[in-house]
Amino acid sequence: MPVAESAQFPRPRRPEPVLITEAEPSMAEQHAHRMKRYAITMGIRLVCLVMAAVFYKIVWLMLILAILGTILPWVAVVMANDRPPKKRVHVNHYDARPDRVLESRPARVIEG
Repeated sequence: MPVAESAQFPRPRRPEPVLITEAEPSMAEQHAHRMKRYAITMGIRLVCLVMAAVFYKIVWLMLILAILGTILPWVAVVMANDRPPKKRVHVNHYDARPDRVLESRPARVIEG
């Protein structure tokens, strides 16, 4: 015969912990986000180069797409090496309310 038994059932656990701090995302999450952004930018570059080849008879459009295709790798690398922006922290400044200010009394000066 058991001496003590808990009547409560274990609560189901969430797969992700609840975020209760202002901590930054983990390095793995940041890296995954950077890789995704890099892949998207390089995909846009590929589309620009293919479209430049397709529109070779329209010179101005071909030039714009070719220039974009040449600049986008640099942009992709800069974006991939950039860290996420720091969060703005709301500083709780003291706000003096006139209805809560103490009365001012004349100061007694003792001369000696």
